[in-house]
Amino acid sequence: MDMTSTNADAVALAKRLIACPSVTPATGDVFTVLEEMLTPLGFTVDRFVAGEAPDGPVENLLAWRTTGPGPHFAFAGHLDVVPPGPGWTSDPFEPAVRGGLLYGRGAVDMKGAIAAFVTALHGLSDDLPGTISLVITGDEEGPAVYGTLALMDRMAARGLHPDICLVGEPTSTARLGDVVKIGRRGSVNMWIRVAGTQGHVAYPHLADNPIPRLVRILSAIEAQVLDKGTDWFQPSNIEITDLEVGNAAHNVIPGAATARISIRFNDRHSGASLIERITAIAAAEGGMVEAKISGEPFLTQPGMVSGLVTGAIRDVTGLEAELSTTGGTSDARFLSRLCPVVEFGLNNGTMHKLDEAVDVMDLQNLATIYALIVRRALAG
Repeated sequence: MDMTSTNADAVALAKRLIACPSVTPATGDVFTVLEEMLTPLGFTVDRFVAGEAPDGPVENLLAWRTTGPGPHFAFAGHLDVVPPGPGWTSDPFEPAVRGGLLYGRGAVDMKGAIAAFVTALHGLSDDLPGTISLVITGDEEGPAVYGTLALMDRMAARGLHPDICLVGEPTSTARLGDVVKIGRRGSVNMWIRVAGTQGHVAYPHLADNPIPRLVRILSAIEAQVLDKGTDWFQPSNIEITDLEVGNAAHNVIPGAATARISIRFNDRHSGASLIERITAIAAAEGGMVEAKISGEPFLTQPGMVSGLVTGAIRDVTGLEAELSTTGGTSDARFLSRLCPVVEFGLNNGTMHKLDEAVDVMDLQNLATIYALIVRRALAG
């Protein structure tokens, strides 16, 4: 196979996906379009809906093709997009090419990458034994409770066990291929509540003001230094993201005060250990903590898997990609339980912004890079 040859146009496929409005949770037409792209390539497509309100239902798509015994390469991504919001130059769900850029919600995050991967499949030789799968959810931007996790259950039930997983999130920053993600920090959110006794401000001895105790809790939390970072991770950080009393009267001591904190943490911690730590601090002042772990940290040590990706990037762009763990969370935090995972995709400069757009040449080059990665992965 010539390194740049494909039998599909990544831009045309991306346009088809962008033209399907698919704000989280994505359902219906956008999955139909992707299914129509994959079926002629010999993929078995399994679409299903999982979950109930409030975090569901969510539509997902699992597709796979096996050409013989060999490695299993999985590509993961999402068809849902964040709301476009007002102020776009053109309709966010009417893809348009202007000045070498393809505009539309999802062009970068991440319908463009899915289109590039499908394009890459057209250029693969038929004599590569192994399995290729696509793990595509309709809910990555939202609660993500019934998305990739449900797909992982579906894969297990069907006996699909990937050896390598590439997540097509937009990781590039200045140029296509300059950054590859090999890990992500974990995320946990906590709600702290301090109960008091409501009363008149002129009679404080008859009341119990919870605000000073909450302030002391937050001060103690703010003073925490979780770590100084590791070889691959930046330092963990705690951020106070909300503080609420809801007291409309100036002469009333409130009966309760609440706050919310968010912690992004590296692999020196777990969500459970941080919950225990904050709970102890809050308990010293009579505070109660509720928490939700969004994801644990993961790291795919540099080696064969990251080398597959960086090598293909080098061959197409000439760049030496930086291996990074920065940024927010992604569904790679779940998929890392199955196999080594890396993330690589388009330039992230316009994701979630008005007039989201991808460079047409980047989209085409990404398809070429993906084709090289898959071919080399299946060839061992």
